[in-house]
Amino acid sequence: MEKKLDERYYALLRRLQETDFVLVELTLYLDTHPNDLQAIQQFNQMAQLRRQIACEYENEYGPLLQFGHSYSRYPWDWKDAPWPWQV
Repeated sequence: MEKKLDERYYALLRRLQETDFVLVELTLYLDTHPNDLQAIQQFNQMAQLRRQIACEYENEYGPLLQFGHSYSRYPWDWKDAPWPWQV
């Protein structure tokens, strides 16, 4: 069964990708600057924002992560395509 994709679907995925990019960059920076309090605070803010966006996405479109990191609705919705990494 294929999910109906709308503008909000793509907007949330884009926000997730942008937030993930910032988190990766901050992680790399903090690996070499572990005492930068401002960067740590920014990392934590972005991590919280990512959780909020992911929760919003999952409430509307289904799970993002497997192995118990995301809940499934009834009926089991992992079978529904496309998956986020396919768009």
